[in-house]
Amino acid sequence: MSQGPLKVALFGSYYRGLHVLDELLNGPLKAQVQVVGVATDDPGNGFISREKRVWQYPHTQEEASMVMNLARVNGISVYTGRVKTPAFYEIFENAWAPEYCIMATFGQRIDDRLFNYPDRGFYNLHPSDHSDWPSRYAGGNPFHHLMQDGAKECFMTLHHVDGGFDTGARVCVSSPITIPDDASVPDMHRLSSPVAAMLVRNHLQQLLDARKSHFHV
Repeated sequence: MSQGPLKVALFGSYYRGLHVLDELLNGPLKAQVQVVGVATDDPGNGFISREKRVWQYPHTQEEASMVMNLARVNGISVYTGRVKTPAFYEIFENAWAPEYCIMATFGQRIDDRLFNYPDRGFYNLHPSDHSDWPSRYAGGNPFHHLMQDGAKECFMTLHHVDGGFDTGARVCVSSPITIPDDASVPDMHRLSSPVAAMLVRNHLQQLLDARKSHFHV
């Protein structure tokens, strides 16, 4: 009996969400994963706290909708409403039923009903320095605060989602990402997003290898 692909849901938007979704759909693990649904930001929705996040900076309509567009072109279910609602719980648990969830620039908090659901975990990608965790750069605009502090590099951290704000246990950390002297927050989203996608690829590969070994025991 063969084992089916790992069912993955993405909670993501902007460049980080785009690169992670593209990795899931077109990267080397594409035959081993199935993207069952995408929840993404609609910057027109006030409940995503856009004034505290990347949407406060100038952006195009294409940048606002590129994750949704890529998902729809690939026939993937897309959701842009509130996630802590009975309507979304129904979709998440009964239609998507993910085994693994990854958050990559998403403007809503996730509650325990969501982050406790997937068997293989619910994870977030967060820019930080490489010091203590939880990071003092927790929150919706870490690149801004890193640059305010004069940081010359940052790291992408993959961590578990829990009931706090970027407080879940750190799983792995990327190689350093240079912060150019004249970089803007949107620039750093663009520069760091391929690194974030690679971190997800490496983590998924580890989980898939462990899953395969367990299945064949």
